[in-house]
Amino acid sequence: MKLVIVESPAKCKTIGKYLGNDYKVMASYGHIRDLATTGKGGLGVDIEHDFAPHYIEDKTKTKIITSLEKEAQKASEVLLATDPDREGEAIAWHLAEVLHLPVDQTKRLEFHEITRPAIQNAIEHPRTINMDLVESQECRRILDRIMGFKLTGLLKKKIKMESAGRVQSAALKLIVDHEKEIEAFVPEEYWTIQGALSVMKKELPIKLDKIDGKQPQIHNEQEAQSILDELPSAFKVDSVIKKTKKKEPKAPFITSTLQQEAFNRYKFSTKKTASIAQKLYEGKTIGDEITGLITYMRTDSARLSLQFVESAEKYILENYGEAYLGKVHIAKQKGQVQDAHEAIRPTSLKRTPEMMKEYLSRDEYQLYKMIYYRTLASLMKASEYEVTTILMNVKNYVFKAEGETLVFDGYEKIYRSAEDEEKTNTLPKVEEGATYDVKEMTKEQHFTKAPAHYSEAKVVKLMEELGIGRPSTYASTIQILLKRKYVESESGYLIPTREGKITADYLDKYFLRLINTTFTAEMEEDLDSVMRHKETRLHLLKSFYDLFMPIYEAAVDGDYTIPIPEETYGTCPECGSALVKKHGAYGDFIACSNYPKCKYKVVEKKEAPKPTGELCPKCGHEMVYRKNKKGEVFEACSNYPHCHYIKGAEPKERIVIKKCPDCGGDLILKPGVRGRSPFLGCSNYPRCKHIEKYEPKDEKENG
Repeated sequence: MKLVIVESPAKCKTIGKYLGNDYKVMASYGHIRDLATTGKGGLGVDIEHDFAPHYIEDKTKTKIITSLEKEAQKASEVLLATDPDREGEAIAWHLAEVLHLPVDQTKRLEFHEITRPAIQNAIEHPRTINMDLVESQECRRILDRIMGFKLTGLLKKKIKMESAGRVQSAALKLIVDHEKEIEAFVPEEYWTIQGALSVMKKELPIKLDKIDGKQPQIHNEQEAQSILDELPSAFKVDSVIKKTKKKEPKAPFITSTLQQEAFNRYKFSTKKTASIAQKLYEGKTIGDEITGLITYMRTDSARLSLQFVESAEKYILENYGEAYLGKVHIAKQKGQVQDAHEAIRPTSLKRTPEMMKEYLSRDEYQLYKMIYYRTLASLMKASEYEVTTILMNVKNYVFKAEGETLVFDGYEKIYRSAEDEEKTNTLPKVEEGATYDVKEMTKEQHFTKAPAHYSEAKVVKLMEELGIGRPSTYASTIQILLKRKYVESESGYLIPTREGKITADYLDKYFLRLINTTFTAEMEEDLDSVMRHKETRLHLLKSFYDLFMPIYEAAVDGDYTIPIPEETYGTCPECGSALVKKHGAYGDFIACSNYPKCKYKVVEKKEAPKPTGELCPKCGHEMVYRKNKKGEVFEACSNYPHCHYIKGAEPKERIVIKKCPDCGGDLILKPGVRGRSPFLGCSNYPRCKHIEKYEPKDEKENG
């Protein structure tokens, strides 16, 4: 029996089916060890001895490690099949170290999709652990530990904030700096002139385009009205210009563009998109087989494999014809791209979204459909439009009408991005030299608008463009900022909180040289250089440490006063400082701005809970109305904490159907969501995430 170790338990059953009875597939559940929090500064890194790391096993993974060790000893061979990226390579190395496997001999399986052919190919063509990738990841981890631990400790001491880090703080600075632009924005008034000409019982929409050959600058209503007063009742068409415009299809999705398009089209958060993509990658039950529907979803390469391109070209020819067959588009990409990965694409074009719909949730279907048709469209011909521009010279004014008509739909036959959804504007036919009556002419007041708040998708786009972080960290970076309450999400748009602004301002004052997009991007490139042997791990860490420590020590000695917000809530009765709103683990509260010197806090008096008129069936005390953290009302015993009875929360009968094939727990009947059928889920969830389709015959098996 050979043992295959993957990261996620969701892959075990799928890969196990592909490999057969000669293999046993187990999961490490991610990292099994990490840097210790002991030693000088709690870094788990020996700075004086070439930044030697001290790793310890994750205490929550003790049972998992024991099981892996037991099976590894019995197995004739151990194969490591962790994810195909730096983090996955590091996990494979840690597994080899903990399980006492020879690093230079243990087979490493690499696959970018979970399908039978991909797994078989990985088995037939194994490699060994790539120590260059491991060293690059270790260097990144040590660097982030030093910077994160020291900055976090400093923030807690100086301004009582939660955390800081190389990538998260650079992303926070982006959001806070943009918010300052919004707050500093002063709207300016301007006016536009527009109208319509009557053309053969149709309307030709026109607008004022130039005044004396320049862009119109109409500052007030008087100026706008004076222009209207000069205009004649009919306009002569001076020119009708027709041009053909091509719209090339966009490249297949990479991590960042998938998150952006999912937000623009469906308002999915980055976390939601990442979660759905993970499920599509790990596999869905399709008929009698579990198979992955998309390739690996953490990638910055838009490349498609030659094998897939050939199958896609054949598919396009058969289903749409030769006129729609395009070419492979080479996307322009910034920075160092991990081209070993492909773009995010469907694993098979035969599994169309329409065929898969019954096996997917609504959100899974939407994302899969988007990925499927975007990939296929990237290999199709450009769409073509006839663009018409009509110009009319009236005194020193130029009026313009613009429209476009679809001539050939090309890739848009199957895919239009959220940006392309606007309808085409077809103009009525006009003749050069002809004169047409003015049907209406109006003036309209406008005000310049402040820049929009950054959406999660926009932050991801900026992180990619500026080289901050990597595809695997985009969503998690945003989640950290939300968790720390440095930003709040309002309909997917990120608004920095007071805590976020204070943190960013403090880091700006002392660490501007380190916490900025340029330094962060350069550090990413240096870390990539370690992987490519252009930079040594020791030189990079030492150079960073020698730069960081003097800046850090200056901040330790520095004095910083938290600015008092414009909105205050009176005066502190104990020290006379302003009372301000603060965010806590249990919601907002009012406290003294002079904290920690003054720890005064406004304590709101809680109303006594109102009785319901019933008695507790467990202890006989009065039942009362209470509220949970979400403000929801429930009925509970007034004798709490001696009695924990809550009405309606009595434990429901658990129906055990059979044993879980993954961990030996109970498979219990669980209700489906959103009208879906019941299913079988493991009682050891979330440690074991095994689920099965429920068949009534299952109960007979148990009986």
